Amino acid sequence: MATALITGGTSGIGAAFARQLAARGNDLVLVARDPERLAASAAELHAAWGINVETLRADLAKPTDVAAVVARISDPARPIDTLINNAGFGVHTPLTAVDTSHHEHAFDVMCRAVLILGGAAGRSMKGRGGTIINISSLQTYLATGSYAAIKAWVTAYSQSLSVELRHSGVTVTAVLPGWVRTEWHERAGVTRSSLPAFLWSEPDTVVRIALRDARRGKVVSIPTVRYRVLGWFARHLPLRTTRWISAGISSSRTDEASEHPAVTEKS
Repeated sequence: MATALITGGTSGIGAAFARQLAARGNDLVLVARDPERLAASAAELHAAWGINVETLRADLAKPTDVAAVVARISDPARPIDTLINNAGFGVHTPLTAVDTSHHEHAFDVMCRAVLILGGAAGRSMKGRGGTIINISSLQTYLATGSYAAIKAWVTAYSQSLSVELRHSGVTVTAVLPGWVRTEWHERAGVTRSSLPAFLWSEPDTVVRIALRDARRGKVVSIPTVRYRVLGWFARHLPLRTTRWISAGISSSRTDEASEHPAVTEKS
């Protein structure tokens, strides 16, 4: 039976991956920071689908915790067939802030950990095949601060890893969702009423399309037609126009963040 390891697997998009993979008969390894949520998610998934669920409590900002996840990925006696790098959080700190700790934390979780876990999965999957899915963002194509820059790195890294692993039987897919109805956005202070209804996607829809595209070997997956269209325009607009649009988005986010100064972590 195949086994999937999901970081940030107890909520939002990560939880949707867990449900859909469990429904397909995959055993799971859930990685997150909250032991209570891990235990509750594991019990629910096992009860619903009868699959085996391991839990691994880890803070991906800590090198020792990342090393523990690498050890699990690299265990030849318990191979991982699918890795989903999903853990992450929003970053609203200005790039010019004196305190750069928020940016450094974001780099640790959403760049460094993705690099290390993706590399470990690529090494362990070579020769036998496997799937690596990295959750990026449509902000890859915008200039909306640290988060957009980080997600641009995730998208570029995924494509580079895909090239390196070509002919190895391992596929790599970067998933670039837009706005998704999850607690992640609620924590960030982005309410459903602040955006047109047609811009919101459901986590299960994002995951269903991501898994389909990964099976097809697609390297960049943009869930839903509307976001594929928006992504096409974002890629092909003049850079000056993209920066102008990004400035408007950043301004609205600054206003929202001042009204909702909540922690936006989802891992």
